[in-house]
Amino acid sequence: MNSATLWQQYLTQPGIWDEMNTGSSIREQYTKVFEALQHLPVEALHQKDKLASELFMNQGITFTVYSDNAGIERIFPFDIIPRIITSAEWDHVEKGIKQRLKALNMFLKDVYNERQIINDGIVPKELIDSCAHYTKEVLGIKVMHDIYVHISGIDLIRGDDGTFYILEDNLRTPSGVSYMLENREVTKRLFPDLLYASKAKMVSSYPLMLHQILLQLAPSQLSNPNVVLLTPGVYNSAYYEHTFLARSMGIELVEGRDLVVDNYKVYAKTTNGLKQVHVIYRRVDDEFLDPEVFRKESMLGVPGLIGAYSKGNVAIVNALGNGVADDKAVYNYVPAMIKYYLNEDPILPNVPTYELSDPAQREHVFANIHTMVIKRTNQSGGYGMLMGNSATDQEIADFIIAVEKEPRSFIAQPIIKLSTVPCFIGGKFVPRHVDLRPYALCGPDGVQIVPGGLTRVALKEGSLVVNSSQGGGSKDTWVVE
Repeated sequence: MNSATLWQQYLTQPGIWDEMNTGSSIREQYTKVFEALQHLPVEALHQKDKLASELFMNQGITFTVYSDNAGIERIFPFDIIPRIITSAEWDHVEKGIKQRLKALNMFLKDVYNERQIINDGIVPKELIDSCAHYTKEVLGIKVMHDIYVHISGIDLIRGDDGTFYILEDNLRTPSGVSYMLENREVTKRLFPDLLYASKAKMVSSYPLMLHQILLQLAPSQLSNPNVVLLTPGVYNSAYYEHTFLARSMGIELVEGRDLVVDNYKVYAKTTNGLKQVHVIYRRVDDEFLDPEVFRKESMLGVPGLIGAYSKGNVAIVNALGNGVADDKAVYNYVPAMIKYYLNEDPILPNVPTYELSDPAQREHVFANIHTMVIKRTNQSGGYGMLMGNSATDQEIADFIIAVEKEPRSFIAQPIIKLSTVPCFIGGKFVPRHVDLRPYALCGPDGVQIVPGGLTRVALKEGSLVVNSSQGGGSKDTWVVE
């Protein structure tokens, strides 16, 4: 049996934007893939699916689920059917992300210095001062080139009319870019001719782009700055990615114990003695970076690091304190930031968001809780979230109590039916909900974004939660003419 029969059974869902099928025809960007896959025997698809799993297993492409007592390390699920975006759609997304990051960088500089946006009443003072990730320890520290967000993973979704919305801003230590790169390498093995015929834009330049930006961020004009990647270690959920990126860029992968600070300069311990470090791409959270300033019990950081950072002797990527800008309550004010700093309207809209610290908004959300998703403002990965349309009465009651106890710690948004794309699951083509995380790099010369990003897939039927920690997977993302 060939795949044409399976495609005839592909059923789109009413009221949901399917990115391949309009309901009456195949969208133009999918025609090459659709036609090619129609002529493949079903057995060939099964073989490709099996090969993909073997390639991920052999490469050790894993992630960690801390709450899983049965065994925390897992192979990242991969769906073999690419998600396809047109160049016109991508241009719109790219412009919107560049605009957003420009405003967010200006906000971070402002909020840690003059606080003009607060003084002018655009963003409430109490919102910032109550933010768990507003890092007062870095107030007034001069950041190289005024760039705070060097690396970002901005999450987007598509609504029921195909409109792209910003779902959240990941501005601290965003992860997942290694999966984007490895997904493409696996796709090259599965569909080499189809990838070439579709003229999908390349993503493989990301490590080179990142390395060039890291070199440019060195504190002084050095011919050969020393750049390292600081990892929490082998037990971190994204350790695979840390090793992958360090290897791809040809830089040292270090842990806190490998670095030492002397006279406000950072050095790496080597077999030839100490070697000065000029740029640290850190994958360690702020509060663990320096036990002399933050958590005294931290074994992951480097004593004295903040002192060296404040003197301008080392660049830290991303900058410390970025969490204030990706707090889910502060997210609601990013459109106002764009208007305030750039005098522009947002190119990419936010998802409508309710501040649960406001009694009227909180009452509205509680009255319509079955159509809402409630999120903790300082959590990610699909944790600390209530999906009102699938929660039990007890779960709802528990969340209401938690919200009423700490309303500043929660926001709510209407449940948006994410767009669907075709996936090959259980021997069938089925629609599954997706989001998109493009990776943007900010350097002295501006913002660069590789065309594609990481498409995350809610593999469970009907689920809107795409996070790998909650059972999601991913697929290769093609940007085509």
